[in-house]
Amino acid sequence: QVQLVESGGGLVQAGGSVRLSCVASGSRFSITFMRWYRQVPGKQRELVAVISGSGTTNYADSVKGRFTISRDNAKNLMYLQMNSLKPEDTAVYYCNAVDYKGNYWGQGTQVTVSS
Repeated sequence: QVQLVESGGGLVQAGGSVRLSCVASGSRFSITFMRWYRQVPGKQRELVAVISGSGTTNYADSVKGRFTISRDNAKNLMYLQMNSLKPEDTAVYYCNAVDYKGNYWGQGTQVTVSS
């Protein structure tokens, strides 16, 4: 089993920056892909960014050029650097990890962008 805990959310003004962190514990050595998702009440959870074990990344069109996903495998950490934030980025952000046994989620961290 893998446990994931996010941190770093909060209230920020439009145009500002926030960095989210996700720390993995438990049976973390078999983790392959890690992802950030976000969800707004009443809407489906949306994939924001993904990073492979080797560092290959991909982003949703809505965040390309503004968000950067990264991971530090030695420290079992994943990050989401969010710049030029917009009010429509307001959501609960979830960390996700995949290994050969399953699919794991953190509890989420709220990011609110004020206009």
